[in-house]
Amino acid sequence: MHPSVGKAWRAARRRVTPPRHHAVRIVAVAVALGVAATACASSPPPTGTLAETTLNASGATFPKVFYEESILEFGLRESRVTINYAGGGSGKGRTDLQERQVDFAGSDAVVKQEDVPNYQGGEFLYIPTVTAPITVSFHLEGVEGLRLAPDTIARIFQRDVTAWDDPAVAADNPGVELPDTDITVARRSDGSGTTENFTKFLVSAAPETWTLGAGSTVEWPADTQGAQGNAGVAGLIKGTDGAIGYIDYSEAVVLELSFASVRNSAGNYVEPSAASTAAAVEAAEINADLTYDPIDADGPEAYPIAAPTWILVYRNQTDRAKGEALKAFLRYLLTDGQALALELDYAPLPAALAEQALARVEQIEVPL
Repeated sequence: MHPSVGKAWRAARRRVTPPRHHAVRIVAVAVALGVAATACASSPPPTGTLAETTLNASGATFPKVFYEESILEFGLRESRVTINYAGGGSGKGRTDLQERQVDFAGSDAVVKQEDVPNYQGGEFLYIPTVTAPITVSFHLEGVEGLRLAPDTIARIFQRDVTAWDDPAVAADNPGVELPDTDITVARRSDGSGTTENFTKFLVSAAPETWTLGAGSTVEWPADTQGAQGNAGVAGLIKGTDGAIGYIDYSEAVVLELSFASVRNSAGNYVEPSAASTAAAVEAAEINADLTYDPIDADGPEAYPIAAPTWILVYRNQTDRAKGEALKAFLRYLLTDGQALALELDYAPLPAALAEQALARVEQIEVPL
């Protein structure tokens, strides 16, 4: 592919929304590029220096949009490398990597200490990639903006509050006319890092109210509605008047969902955004293994449900072509991919953390 065509491809592809619907976007790009796109499709010479190989991955749906877009961009540079990211939730990604069913895994939560010895490939590394807010999204006819305190969110999701005109919701929203619509709670049905981070927030910020604990799965009340992945929860919210759920910011923006401002530890109601997420990450302590927890972080501008995400990868690779391709892709995510993250409504890593992550990538050992 000629470089000028590649630039046009990227520019045209980003003008087509929503970003995750690649089948639709490819058609639109072909129309936009006309003859150039047709010519490019006729067996262009391969690009890049990496050997031909395929990387397979699964895991968190929270960063899936970012990974999918990054895979497409990386493929323009290294066309001999095929990368498949299947999603399926953080729990699936960790299990698949543990059993060596994938070459890397996406996870929004760290591995439990008791599970570490079960990883068949030995030592694994955490590579942070991006951060983003988990929104408390809702669909309520006639109401566009809401403010919610952690205790109110806790009471809604454990079904102590079941109608939108409940005094607890009204107290957070003086002057807002709330209907008596029943609340439908939408939540994840799969093992999910998004669920883990959302419930960790409730444990931290509403400890005297929240009774369901924290984890990638919890025992939700029977009258809540479960769905697979962030996209499934978003679909439930979009199609149900009175619904509320927790989903990633990128999904909420693409589907034009309304989401609440959430009260942080400083007492301020803060909207989810890349900037308010970055403020939370800046306040978090980075551990030696590059794990960190920005949930309910200090700071007047910090959004309190800011979620990290990592790529988990074995330190000792057994296939040279796969190992070199994996390191190159991770380098891309931590350099040029950070600018792409902003375009997709994710917060890039602080510069110091990105440098630490790049150094960690170089610790991945590839056979000669």
